[in-house]
Amino acid sequence: MRLFFLAAIVCLAQPRVTLVGDSTVAEGGGWGPGFRAALAGQFEVRNLARNGRSSKSFREEGAWKPAVDGTAKYILIQFGHNDCPGKGPERETDPGTTYRANLKLYVDEARSAGTTPILVTSIVRRNFDGNGKIKADCLVPFVENVRLLAVETKTPLIDLYALTRELSEKIGPEASDELGARTDDGKPDRTHLSAKGQREIGAIAAREFLRVIAR
Repeated sequence: MRLFFLAAIVCLAQPRVTLVGDSTVAEGGGWGPGFRAALAGQFEVRNLARNGRSSKSFREEGAWKPAVDGTAKYILIQFGHNDCPGKGPERETDPGTTYRANLKLYVDEARSAGTTPILVTSIVRRNFDGNGKIKADCLVPFVENVRLLAVETKTPLIDLYALTRELSEKIGPEASDELGARTDDGKPDRTHLSAKGQREIGAIAAREFLRVIAR
């Protein structure tokens, strides 16, 4: 009991970081667990990311409200994969209008709650062209608008799209598949992460987080 009590005191003394986003951040196949592990002993990480959510549906389903309860020192915000065309009207957004407006509202409300928002670009889909480069896809305009919004609102940015693209192109298609999960029929899932991918990309996100908050 005494050890539990002491552990609880230590946990409470650590600044809280809240993560919001989709399945590429969430516990099952996202970088959130690796991020938490990399920051163990320094921050308490609360992962509120949900599978299949977009910047639109995350708010409309009520998932955003618990994230801005005033308990987090920092909140990391990453959406994009489910904002893309083809995800249905309950999730789709336009990168330059509704998507950007949703993210700006998240930033403004986080600040109003006394939390420091940090924008995060989506991780790449690890699909390669014939030259060993990551194929541009529907994520690109969303990523570009996150970068522009970060400048416009003077919000810290973790550019995970650029960092995961650089990593994948450096190690190549075969090694990149080791970072990914597998589908039910055993094929490579080039969107979500394996345990190895969670560790490695989570550690990259943690390193960048420490860098941006030290500025």
